[in-house]
Amino acid sequence: MLGATKHVIAVSCLVGFCSHVFAGVPIPKNPRWRPIEDAVYLQEVGRKIETAEPVLAVAVLDGVLFAGNGQGVQRLDGNKLVPAGGPRAAVRRLKVLGGALWALGEKGLWRYANGAWSQIDGNAYADICTHRGEIVVASATHLHRWTGKGLVRLSRWPSQAPIAGIASYSETLYVRHANRLGLVQDGRPEYENVQDWGHLPLGSTTRDMLSLGSRLLVATDRGLAVLRGMSWYHVLGEDGLCYEDTTCVAPGFDRDVWIGTTRGAIRAVGDDYHYFGCDRWIPHDKVNAIACGERVVYIATDGGLGIIAYEPYTLLKKATWYERWLEESGQKRLGFVHCLLWDQKRRTYTRFLSDNDVGWTSHYLSALCFKYAVTKDPQVRAEAVHVFKSVKWSEEITPIDGFPARAIRVVGEDAVKSTTGSGGLPAEWHRTPDGKWEWKGDTSSDEVDAHVYCVSVFYELVAQGKEKDAAREHLRRVIGHIVDKGWVLRDVDGKPTRWARWDPDYLQRPYGYYARGLNGMEALNYVTTAHAITGDPKFKKGKEQLMTWGYHNESLRQKLVFPEVTHFDDRLAFFTYYPLLRYEKDPKLRSIFCRSLERSWEVKRIENVPWFNFIYGALTGNECQNEQAVRNLRAWPLDLVDYRYTNSHRHDLQVPKGYRNYVADWKPMTGRELGPGWLDRDVQQLDGGGSRRILEPSGWLDSYWMGRYYRFITPPTTTDKNLMTVNQRVAREGAAPYRGPSRPPVGSL
Repeated sequence: MLGATKHVIAVSCLVGFCSHVFAGVPIPKNPRWRPIEDAVYLQEVGRKIETAEPVLAVAVLDGVLFAGNGQGVQRLDGNKLVPAGGPRAAVRRLKVLGGALWALGEKGLWRYANGAWSQIDGNAYADICTHRGEIVVASATHLHRWTGKGLVRLSRWPSQAPIAGIASYSETLYVRHANRLGLVQDGRPEYENVQDWGHLPLGSTTRDMLSLGSRLLVATDRGLAVLRGMSWYHVLGEDGLCYEDTTCVAPGFDRDVWIGTTRGAIRAVGDDYHYFGCDRWIPHDKVNAIACGERVVYIATDGGLGIIAYEPYTLLKKATWYERWLEESGQKRLGFVHCLLWDQKRRTYTRFLSDNDVGWTSHYLSALCFKYAVTKDPQVRAEAVHVFKSVKWSEEITPIDGFPARAIRVVGEDAVKSTTGSGGLPAEWHRTPDGKWEWKGDTSSDEVDAHVYCVSVFYELVAQGKEKDAAREHLRRVIGHIVDKGWVLRDVDGKPTRWARWDPDYLQRPYGYYARGLNGMEALNYVTTAHAITGDPKFKKGKEQLMTWGYHNESLRQKLVFPEVTHFDDRLAFFTYYPLLRYEKDPKLRSIFCRSLERSWEVKRIENVPWFNFIYGALTGNECQNEQAVRNLRAWPLDLVDYRYTNSHRHDLQVPKGYRNYVADWKPMTGRELGPGWLDRDVQQLDGGGSRRILEPSGWLDSYWMGRYYRFITPPTTTDKNLMTVNQRVAREGAAPYRGPSRPPVGSL
């Protein structure tokens, strides 16, 4: 309870003394995590080709993609589908057998080989496969064998039920009907010897069939059915199948299997299922067919073609990609990083000057600091100093000592500036006396947290000489303002800003009471870090004052899970834990702060967001699910556009074993399913996106280079430079480069 001092029983902190120090920041000695090598993996690179009518079938012959639709067959030519000759009616199935492309349509069976089409028969056919070295074709009523010149009927009697598909499994020809499977015995289908145990999903309709080694896979509208020998098994949402209304199944390119559904495509890699939905990966929800080439997948949908190429990457190469993207897409300006908004009228992207430009840039600065500590690259150091100057400038530009701006704009600049402020209030933009610049006020606790986080990292890992003096002075001014002004940030009107309040009057009133744990811990972090770096006794005295108010005790339950959950506060909390537990030495306080971190981590760990995982592991030395974190780093798409995503329809949303979900009744999503996002996002928000903005990847870069610094991730062992660097232009679209005035000199730097 605020206003009362509580006695704290000293207990041993979770983290041992970090005796191994690398470039100024301690690294846990003998940690409990297992380092994960930055090994070569396959990175998805997606693109889409939209069409006016559904694409019904796809197949790959000699590296060329052929697609069937209501008019016949097309082939892929660059970024468009062009007529490929052959049938002039609807083609619903394409297959490559015996070195030739076979097209099955409403008005005949066609074969394409040696650059020429030939019509084999004028009747409609349902499916085709290879069986015991021969090509077998199925109509709705009979089976036929291809002789090389024509078709010869295999079945003696017509099928009693329409044949929908065929497959050769265990040297036996199986036939698929709408609601059951049979096998061909003595020239006719029979159904008694298909299975001894199990059955197709009850009441299901079959959609497709694939023979794959020891299994016969059947796509149904109630999950994937698997026949092994004479036993049926079902793969459903509870097994990881993302969506059960399946439409097709196809062999992959690397012992994987692809499954089409009425709501997206699924890649099955062992027991892992990767979901590819509309709009990022495919142009329409309904998948009609899938075909794979060499490390490339073609997904036929009702709205066109989705193409996913798999390129060998390391996370180091991905980091290089994102760093190059920032340069070439126009997302860097005056030392800050920005997302880009789509200007529909001008048909171009433009930079967005947000509420938290310095806050988001703090992750970019920290990424550079960790990277420099790992690589000792002087160019990285120079960039880190450049960005730090901009962070410091955000305080110098305002007329209030120690008051940092949210964002800075050139008057008349071609950019979109934020028009909203805290709590729905109007934005507060102020012009400098020379009329050249504008700065955004009403600064919140978010920015102060970001300043303390990134400036402390810069101070420890990068700063030298005058740069260390500048970092110390910056913290002295910003935190000194808060202490001197009664534990608030006071704006130009002399009043506290909407969210930057750490005074007991605010935290004991209903409007701020919910924030007492987080804000109290923030204030303790500010004075602890400022005192450790500056040595100013003012901050020690300020800390003593906070202790008399009991702020340290309130920090234990800073993470709120009821009655509401604010995911953006999680970022602020971990902004706070990181410097606080690096600089706090008092064992009584460490006991509280470590338990607070453990409590917060227990709620947060299900999400496996790398930055949170790595901060927890760095501060405690405990196992921090870094393997899952690395998988999530790999799952981020290269394309940073915010596409619409939908996951609430899925059948695999159950909470994973070993976790308790304190926030929602379903599992979190990854970057593959949600797209890119800032570190304050809710990864358990199942549906959203669609703004088409281009996000900046500073959070990803901060996570990766922090992972490398603390050795959660070890360097690549490959010596192939092509797997670690990006030489070609990577930005596909973006804003025009900034051409305005330069940043003025900053302090004594």
